[in-house]
Amino acid sequence: MDLYWIWEGIKEGVAEMSWLEAVAVFFGIASVFYSIKKNILVFPTGMISTLIYVYICLKYKLYADMGINAYYFSMSIYGWYLWSRPSNGKAELPVTWLNKKGVFSSIVLFLGAYAALYFVLANFTDSDVPYWDSFTTASAFVGMWLMAKKKVENWIAWIITDIVSVPLYYYKGLMLTSFQFLFFTVLATIGLIEWIKAAKSKPEVYA
Repeated sequence: MDLYWIWEGIKEGVAEMSWLEAVAVFFGIASVFYSIKKNILVFPTGMISTLIYVYICLKYKLYADMGINAYYFSMSIYGWYLWSRPSNGKAELPVTWLNKKGVFSSIVLFLGAYAALYFVLANFTDSDVPYWDSFTTASAFVGMWLMAKKKVENWIAWIITDIVSVPLYYYKGLMLTSFQFLFFTVLATIGLIEWIKAAKSKPEVYA
């Protein structure tokens, strides 16, 4: 990748960003960092970022991403509850793998969400990126659901979401957010490795 292009993009993004986008990016990065560390602060920091992005996505006609950010907020409340109240006498909710049923359910959830979102965006909004907006939203929908349940596979969904989001937000003129997702791709890869280690450190549990 052309490092000059990356540097110029970052400078342009910083020059054009609003203070609101900067705050959302800061808390978004903090949330991913805490997620890697399996720290419950992932949820309050993520809630701040997602609330701001609801407004930003509405402004830039990224309607599905606006909806997914609202969903992030509600799922953060759910995840916060699960992580703070582990069951079976455990000190904390353990990192576990999906079983075959869970993998199948995740795929069905993605395909169903994508189809529904694309239909709505293509027929009832003025979105100019219905395919990509629907895709990133559907994959993030699955990622957040799996993260709330502390499943290793949540990072795979996030990596897919982040990779596709880089060109999407760049196209929409949100340069800093685009590079945020590029950074998120690296963090999500680190998160996947760390959570695999965490899952392997305990007897394999699938659910």
